[in-house]
Amino acid sequence: MAELKSMFREVLPKQGPLFVEDITTMVLCKPKLLPLKSLTLEKLEKMHQAAQNTIRQQEMAEKDQRQITH
Repeated sequence: MAELKSMFREVLPKQGPLFVEDITTMVLCKPKLLPLKSLTLEKLEKMHQAAQNTIRQQEMAEKDQRQITH
């Protein structure tokens, strides 16, 4: 297997102790949390949806009455 030349030169100390660590460790990333809807927001959305449905039903009833009278 041919050795690849790296752009870094290996330097070994001429004096003193030499330490070698060959331990592989996992690197954890910061978790990406998605914003969760709060219960209050869910209740408000349900109330808004119910109000929209009520308005639609009233508009449909008014259109039906207009068509019957004309």
